[in-house]
Amino acid sequence: MFFVDVLETEGLGNRSYLAGGARAAVVVDPPRDIDRVIAEAARRGVRITAVAETHVHNDYVTGGLELARLTGARYLVPAGAEVAYARVAVADGDVEPVDEGLELRAVATPGHTPHHTSYVLQESGRAVAAFTGGSLLIGSVGRPDLVEPRLTEELARAQHASVRRLAGQLDDGVSVLPTHGFGSFCSSSQAGGEHSTIGAEKAGNLALVQDVETFVVQLLADLDDVPAYYAHMGPVNTDGPAPVDLTEPRRADADEIARRLAAGEWAVDLRGRVAFAAGHVAGSFNFELDGQLATYLAWMIPWGKPVTLLAGSAADVARAQRELARVGIDRPAAAAVGSPADWVPDGTRPASFRRATFAELATARHEDADVVVLDVRRDSERAHGWVEGSVHVPVHEVHRRLGEVPPGTVWVHCAGGMRAAVAASVLDAAGREVVAIDDGFAAAADAGLRLVTPSGGRAV
Repeated sequence: MFFVDVLETEGLGNRSYLAGGARAAVVVDPPRDIDRVIAEAARRGVRITAVAETHVHNDYVTGGLELARLTGARYLVPAGAEVAYARVAVADGDVEPVDEGLELRAVATPGHTPHHTSYVLQESGRAVAAFTGGSLLIGSVGRPDLVEPRLTEELARAQHASVRRLAGQLDDGVSVLPTHGFGSFCSSSQAGGEHSTIGAEKAGNLALVQDVETFVVQLLADLDDVPAYYAHMGPVNTDGPAPVDLTEPRRADADEIARRLAAGEWAVDLRGRVAFAAGHVAGSFNFELDGQLATYLAWMIPWGKPVTLLAGSAADVARAQRELARVGIDRPAAAAVGSPADWVPDGTRPASFRRATFAELATARHEDADVVVLDVRRDSERAHGWVEGSVHVPVHEVHRRLGEVPPGTVWVHCAGGMRAAVAASVLDAAGREVVAIDDGFAAAADAGLRLVTPSGGRAV
C-alpha cells in the first residue's frame, strides 16, 4: 500500500511530497529546509531512495541537492535542465523504482519551463497520483513567463498541450498533486481548492476546457507581477545551492542596530502591525512574521543587503530565518529579541504612527485637504476598482518610488492591512507622516468613499 505525505510551505504557497511504500520513498520538489523532510521520513520509517525535481525552480531555493547528498538518494532532474552538478537526467517515459510494486514514471510537460517534467506514481502498474509541479495546478496552470519573455507565448501553448497530454494518459480518479498554486506567484491565476483529481480538472480547468487560442489569450492577460527575487532563484538552483545554515544569528544591541541603520542596512521588525505602529525603531521596516514574510521581504530588499531581524522572541527569529533561507536570504547580519525599548539607544524614544479604518479616512478627507491616499495593491487588484483620487504604487515598488507620493499626510491602504503596514513603515522610515489603514477594502464603499470602476465611472 502506498502513501503520500504533504509538506506545506505556506508562506510561499508551495507543497513538497514524500511518497512511498513500507520501506522506501521518493521526495518530490523538496524545500530548502530539508530537516522537515528527513523527520517525516523517519516518522514513516522509510529510506529516501530518490529525490525528484519537476523543474529548476524560480520561486525558492531547492533542498534537493543536499537531501540527495545526505541520504545517498538518486537525484532526478529533467534532462533538459542545464545544471552544474551531477544528477540522474530524466527523460519522458523513464521509470524510477520506489518500493515493491511502486514506481515513478516521468512525463514531459513543458510550459512552466521548457524542461518541466511531471511524475506519475504507479502502484502495480496503475497510476494513482500525479506530481504535476508547475504544470497542471488545481484549477489553473503554472505561469509561462518566468524563463524568457520571448518564449512566453510558445510556453503558454506548450502548457496547454502538456496538460492535455497528461490528463489524456490518466484515469479520472488519479490525484493531482502540484507543487505550486496555494498562493504561489508561480501560478498563472488564483488557484482554488486543496485537493483535486484528473476528473475534476477535466471538468473545470481552463487548459482542459478551452481551445488553445482562447486559453493562451486569457492566460497571458491574467499574468500578474513577478517578484523581483525570482531572478536570483533560477541561477542558484542551476549552480547548486549550498547547504542551509539555520544556526542562531549573532545578537545585536541598540547601538549596533543604530549603526547598521546609519550604514544603510535593513532592520526588519517581525512583530504584528498593531505593535509596530504603536512603537518601533525609527528607520526599521515592518514585515509581519505571520504575513508573507519571505515573499515580500525578498521582493523588496536590494539583493545582498544585510538584514537585522527584530522580534519578540528567539523562536520568532528562528522561524523567520527558516522562511528567509527558503528564498536565498541565508544569514541575517544580526538579530535582537525583546521590545522597542530594548532596541533604541539610551535617551531615544521609539517611533510610532497612526492606524485607522476607511471610515476614519472618509472623515479625514472631508475635514482635511492635506490627505493623500496611497493604494499599494497590485495592478491586477486595482483594476477592479479604486478610491477616487488615490495614488497607486504597488507595495513592492514603494521603496523605489517614494518621490512619486505627493506631499501631505499619507493614508496607506491595501486589500486587508498587511501590505499597507509594510508600505507605511517604509514611508515612516523616510520621514513621511503616515496613517496605516488596517481595514478590508470592501469597507471603503461602506464608509462613503467614492470608488472608480474599471470602466472609468464612479460607484458610490
